[in-house]
Amino acid sequence: MEKIDWCLKQKNGIELVEPNEDLSKAYLKKAEDSLRASVALKGNTDWEISSAYYAQYFGLYAILMKIGIKCEIHSCTITFMKEYLYDYFTQEEMEFISKSQKARNNMQYYSDRSISDRLYLKIIKNTPLFLVKCKYILNEINEKEIKKIRGKLHGN
Repeated sequence: MEKIDWCLKQKNGIELVEPNEDLSKAYLKKAEDSLRASVALKGNTDWEISSAYYAQYFGLYAILMKIGIKCEIHSCTITFMKEYLYDYFTQEEMEFISKSQKARNNMQYYSDRSISDRLYLKIIKNTPLFLVKCKYILNEINEKEIKKIRGKLHGN
């Protein structure tokens, strides 16, 4: 909860907004576009990993838009997932997006860092599955569950 409290206090951190189905659909489209880019960039590891991470991130963000949560800090978005969406994502899926974010940062921002072949293959193989999971959640989450999540956050 300490990290959530920090995120709630940050400019562009976590904030409640009106749920927005149109923005949710737009972010889902961005996720699908990012996944296609990742496939098209095969052989360019830096951008392949970056695009795969954004496919995951935009899929998650589509869920946040449907709930009515705005956040422009990636680590806070992932923290929100871990604190409030644990009924929808497994621990493994939450760790996966965290590791993908770190891999993207290492590949995109540092020329002296790399990721293991094992992690690379896991990101490439599991990103489409993560996106399918996000789509499933978007289809299954209902108004009652959204109000419950929003109420928990508002209580912070």
